[in-house]
Amino acid sequence: MAQGGAPGGAIELRAVTKRYGRERVVDAVSTTIRAGEFFSLLGPSGSGKTTTLMMIAGFAEVDEGGIFVDGVDVAAEPPQRRGFGMVFQNYAIFPHLNVFENVAFALRARRTPEAELRQRVQAALELVRLERFADRFARQLSGGQQQRVAIARAIVYHPPVVLMDEPLGALDKNLRYQMQVEIRQIQQRLGMTVVYVTHDQEEAMNMSDRLAIMNNGRIEQVGEPARIYEDPANEFVARFLGEANLLPGTVERTGSSQGTLRLPSGAALTARLPAAAALAAGAAASLFVRPERVLLQQPSAVAAPGDGLWNVLPGRVRRSSFLGNILRHDVELAPGLSMTVDQQNLGGVQPPSAGDTVRLAWRVEDAVLLGA
Repeated sequence: MAQGGAPGGAIELRAVTKRYGRERVVDAVSTTIRAGEFFSLLGPSGSGKTTTLMMIAGFAEVDEGGIFVDGVDVAAEPPQRRGFGMVFQNYAIFPHLNVFENVAFALRARRTPEAELRQRVQAALELVRLERFADRFARQLSGGQQQRVAIARAIVYHPPVVLMDEPLGALDKNLRYQMQVEIRQIQQRLGMTVVYVTHDQEEAMNMSDRLAIMNNGRIEQVGEPARIYEDPANEFVARFLGEANLLPGTVERTGSSQGTLRLPSGAALTARLPAAAALAAGAAASLFVRPERVLLQQPSAVAAPGDGLWNVLPGRVRRSSFLGNILRHDVELAPGLSMTVDQQNLGGVQPPSAGDTVRLAWRVEDAVLLGA
């Protein structure tokens, strides 16, 4: 339950569809968002995530399907009747009002008594650490401070649901991370449901209880960030959420929990099978493994421990890149086929040089077979 007694906040989308002309920009999207959950819609530009959020908010009409909040279909309700808080990417701060009046705007529209209004605005400003800036105007605030005003204005009347449309996109990296932490803390403290739109994978993984990966107007996968990162449903999800190695080949055989993939080079690799996998021998598939799970070894290194528990391939380093906390290596396995390997920059490690022959090794349990 949100602060101030605002109940519920559970959202269900049932086959929600939005068309512009003949194009379905949101195509029969169905998912549930639990009350008090931080739920992110993540995807590339044009994937339908912002349109989905706008339909939840009431700013875009639903062509088909239903939007249920605590069991009640609100798809036909105007935005002001839904009672949701909204934080926009461009902040939408009123320049002619000071911070106090910006935050008080929604309460004045609801004819909140003055004493209660002042108490709520003060509490909201304290929550976002702007109580000393109540008399300032937007032009006197930094980008981060303006974003805090937008958040305070969205939560001041204690809505059960707050919708956020890429609210941190205009901030620099360090401030963006700080605001991620603060927004998450506010959400947890108030117990409100947050639906958050972003194209930033790290942002979504850092903040979300669960997230939905969208592509071409549809949801590709829903789940906890760690689960999606480790077990993507398909190649699109694997590539979109973090760095990914995908080695194409043909399924040679499958068992109850593992399968073998034969590469065009003839090498056989073993990987886990997803729970819902329907891969049969002869099917085209790819082996997925994250770059940080791959070990880069000298060709003369002792064989990886545990017979049958590791995959091993020879390769040649094409280039190495210094990325601060990691060293990233591009290793060619065969003409037109390469893998990315990430090593922690621990200091004192001599990275390989371009042209060096190496051996790549990774555990079977760290790899997944994905259907093509």
